[in-house]
Amino acid sequence: MSKLSVNINKIATIRNARGGSIPNVVQFAIDCERFGADGITVHPRPDERHITTQDAYDLKGVVKTEYNIEGYPDERFMKLIRDIRPTQATLVPDPPGVLTSNAGWNTITYFEFLKNICEEIKALGVRTSIFIEPNAEMISNAAKLGVDRIELYTGPYAEDYSKDRIAAVKEYAEATKHAVSLGLGINAGHDLSLENLKFFKDSLVQLDEVSIGHAIISDALYLGIENTIQRYKLLLS
Repeated sequence: MSKLSVNINKIATIRNARGGSIPNVVQFAIDCERFGADGITVHPRPDERHITTQDAYDLKGVVKTEYNIEGYPDERFMKLIRDIRPTQATLVPDPPGVLTSNAGWNTITYFEFLKNICEEIKALGVRTSIFIEPNAEMISNAAKLGVDRIELYTGPYAEDYSKDRIAAVKEYAEATKHAVSLGLGINAGHDLSLENLKFFKDSLVQLDEVSIGHAIISDALYLGIENTIQRYKLLLS
């Protein structure tokens, strides 16, 4: 069964829009785990427009399943990883100023940069994952970096799913086979939803974890968060 990590950035966005502590990010994470989430993901960006640095620390010791901190590996991010030692650190190539993560790493251009970062993170006992597109060459270089997992950027799949789902998933299925042959674990995320998740999972030879935030919080507005998590878990079973 693939694991479901709930990205709680949007809960922080709602809180920050009004100020104060409602909704409570830490309590929401606790409740997500109670309702069946296999992990909690946060992306503490430099501008703190959703998850803040303090949130990242507050969740340490509270998350009992798997704690995944994702972000661009600058010194601020690395300090969080050193201090918190989450279950997983997911490296994302989105420098300050971008709205959302919309591309994977070029593991050729940034090989030396990423290699040093990955070595430090692994030395901390933290699982490493890098956000990447379904490109065989990029994945081969990811394996050379010594990462534990890749996280496939699924934005293009989600965008093309309604047009031709078989064509939309083809390169992801091929990329996953290649990654697994290199000993890499497989994560995925970006615009996965109740509509497209099951087909994506069933089309891959292996899928260890999905990280989903925007769709889960949007669905929860109508279905409730407990019901929503259970629906996503069912699709991954």
